[in-house]
Amino acid sequence: MSATISSDRITLAGAFAACRAQGRAALIPYVTAGHPSPADTPALLRMLAEEGADVIELGVPFSDPLADGPTIQRSSFQAIEQGVDLRWTLERLAEFRATHDTPVVIFTYLNPILRHGVARFLADAAEAGAQGVLVTDLPVGSDPELEAAFAASPLDLIRLIAPTTLPARVKVIAAAARGFVYYVSRTGVTGAQMSLAAGLAAEVDAVRAATTVPVAVGFGISTPEQAAVVAANADGVVVGSALVDLLGRAGVEGARPLVRGLRAAVQRPG
Repeated sequence: MSATISSDRITLAGAFAACRAQGRAALIPYVTAGHPSPADTPALLRMLAEEGADVIELGVPFSDPLADGPTIQRSSFQAIEQGVDLRWTLERLAEFRATHDTPVVIFTYLNPILRHGVARFLADAAEAGAQGVLVTDLPVGSDPELEAAFAASPLDLIRLIAPTTLPARVKVIAAAARGFVYYVSRTGVTGAQMSLAAGLAAEVDAVRAATTVPVAVGFGISTPEQAAVVAANADGVVVGSALVDLLGRAGVEGARPLVRGLRAAVQRPG
């Protein structure tokens, strides 16, 4: 194993800048730590990096994942049953960071962070090599003291904007955004979909006009064809449920062709 790669020089801004320079959107796969099995996670993270993921969203299993649909809920429950938690997830990230410099965003709910201890989590996540954190149930303005602690940390706190977010609220969220904005492509929970929402391009343009950070789109993107459509307009494409579902059925190597196809799809023509 090579010497540990310093996370100080790995940034989300740098990842998106590199993608822009290459004329493409960023590929951001989501996976649940400990799924399909705890033993698979190290190989899974390596596979995502090898196949060109620009940013990895690493989900912390949680017992009440209200923002997630059946596929990710199931993966989370399976991981919890095998003893996977926040501490375990950060340990696997540290192992990955020893050999790979792909930026990682910790995707979690607030409760695991509170149980771990906020200050301790911020320090441990940064030390493990995370570049950002997405807390699904910490809206802008909901807890100024907690948000200030995140702002003072080296981690980018990724913010969510939904199709139902009012324009005035979009401006507030955009002003607080760091790393990138995660635009939810449809209402409801996560889950693979047969088609993309009508008017998505215009919605992404409206969000981009309100922020200075990149805009990534997720929720419901299932195929390379859909990823290509989103990549034509967005700065990043997040794929979660379709990948998690395939991992559960076919394992790490069985999911490799999908990741490879998604990576090719985010390359903009011309």
